[in-house]
Amino acid sequence: MEESLEYERVELLSEVRKRDNCQIISEKMAKTFSIRRQEVVNQAPKINDLKERWPALFDAVQINQEFRMITTVNLETTFMAKLDQYSQKITSLLSSRGGAAKMRIQRIQNMLLEDDSVERRREVAIRGLVVYLREKEEDLFKEQDGGGDITNEVMKIVTRGAITSDPASARIILEGTEVLADLDVPRACALLMGLIYALNLSYPKELKNTFEVFQKIFLELDDLKSSPKVMSLKSKLLY
Repeated sequence: MEESLEYERVELLSEVRKRDNCQIISEKMAKTFSIRRQEVVNQAPKINDLKERWPALFDAVQINQEFRMITTVNLETTFMAKLDQYSQKITSLLSSRGGAAKMRIQRIQNMLLEDDSVERRREVAIRGLVVYLREKEEDLFKEQDGGGDITNEVMKIVTRGAITSDPASARIILEGTEVLADLDVPRACALLMGLIYALNLSYPKELKNTFEVFQKIFLELDDLKSSPKVMSLKSKLLY
């Protein structure tokens, strides 16, 4: 059994180099799900090694499918639907913050002056949420023009600057390796959650509240075990 699944894995390596064969890749990824999970959970390989062995796992379509197989939840559609549902409430909550947080929130909200697209409104809600939770934007996002150094970034969403005419400018970095690019920030956040589940990664301690909101409010996973801070936020968003 294991030998035949390893054969499927090797076949996958050649399939990902071909065009227009998403269906075959999806079938082989589904077939090899069990050995991949064993490998990821039991061996905790480095990201670079996983990229070599399972390159399809770093494709947005496959991240969504892997997440659904692990959790039964539709990753991007659920995340965006809940983010849109709560964005207005998040915006009104932000107005209650004073001091230095108020200045940071104002800067974030000014992003809408140049671009009032759905993607930008979602991004503003996420960035504002990080500040509202008393965590730091720069622990999740790194603004970088051109090809700066990313080798020391353990888990980061790199953008080309907070205000840019191109919303699809975000890249996901894991263990100093770029794993996805050409994303808008909200999609990068959703797919980062998918990667965390698919690769069995831990949330960064300095962003535990933000990622708990992503998990328990936006994706509704284990939401009955929320921390007091996240439970408080959820009650404010619902009423």
